[in-house]
Amino acid sequence: MSGDFDMVILDELNIPLRYDNLDIADVVETLKHKPEDLHVVVTGRNAKDELIEIADLVTEMTMVKHPFRAGVKAQKGIEF
Repeated sequence: MSGDFDMVILDELNIPLRYDNLDIADVVETLKHKPEDLHVVVTGRNAKDELIEIADLVTEMTMVKHPFRAGVKAQKGIEF
C-alpha cells in the first residue's frame, strides 16, 4: 500500500483461500483498496468466485506435461 512497488505477486494465494486459512472477504477488501497503479498477480488453482469477480484478468492454465509424471520429485526453486 506504500506505493513503493509496481507489482506484487501473491504466489499460490488461492490454496490457503480454498482451505479457508485466509478470509476471502479480507483479501478482497484489501485488493479493492490497493493503489490504482499497483499490479497484483495471484496464482494457484481454483480461485474463489469473489476473487475472480474483482480481477481484471483471469487465466486458467492446464498441465500438458510435467516431470512429476516421469518420477521427478519437486525441485527447490521450481515447485517450491
